[in-house]
Amino acid sequence: MSILVTPEELKANLQKGGKQILLHAMYEETRSDGFAMFNASHIPTALFCDAANALAGTPSKLGGRNPLPNPDILQRWFDRWGLGDDHHVICYDEARGILAARAWFVLRWAGVKNVSVLDGGLTKWRELKYPRMGGPGNPRSLGALKVDPGHMPIVTTEDVKKHSGLLVDTRGRNRFTGKTERLDLKAGHIPGAVNVPTADFLNEDGTFKDPQVIRQAFDSKGITDASNVIIYSGSGLHSAQGLIAMELAGLPGAATYLGGWSQWCADPKNPVATGD
Repeated sequence: MSILVTPEELKANLQKGGKQILLHAMYEETRSDGFAMFNASHIPTALFCDAANALAGTPSKLGGRNPLPNPDILQRWFDRWGLGDDHHVICYDEARGILAARAWFVLRWAGVKNVSVLDGGLTKWRELKYPRMGGPGNPRSLGALKVDPGHMPIVTTEDVKKHSGLLVDTRGRNRFTGKTERLDLKAGHIPGAVNVPTADFLNEDGTFKDPQVIRQAFDSKGITDASNVIIYSGSGLHSAQGLIAMELAGLPGAATYLGGWSQWCADPKNPVATGD
């Protein structure tokens, strides 16, 4: 199974009636009513995935802005989507891939084995003038797949403090250096971290760059083996996209500090670094 599915591959699979489930990940309240936006235009057969409720729990100082979802709540979404062991789940968004990546991460964490991301998302699909449709999406029968948490390596703040390997921050450069911060309490980064922004992995159209180019971005920061790497972002969105990039580059297995900068900087006792 490839971690990425191209729009061309998806279009062919839809025409053949392949056994896949498409999840359109977006926030219920983004720019306007998210579900209304989904109803207005989505890829045929897609189902709505509310990123705030299906892919995250309640924000808190202890858990960060986007903690993992409650398994019981996630199970309701599994049932709503009709997930089964034999489905290939393909996630997409129109937010340069970060919500699709979050969906990929959460589903993998919850034990879904066959999960991919649509390369370029809805934006690329539109660019290619592939068909879209309106309405609430295809009705599904009750799914048989049960949420089984714990299938992605996740570390705590204490684990980060004890970590002797590489710490990778995937936020944009200005947030990493402390020049700007619009989402969290403080600006800067965790001391000792290196910055590999997710923008380094993407082409202008939102598709992922060639794996060798991605590998060079990691190599340039001394990341040649993921076995002793912890990756983080602000709250577990960009870090999920970073994990996908690492897998594409042949560097699977990094752990995630899911609370990320939002959790770290909320504790006044934790040190903050700025600059490069």
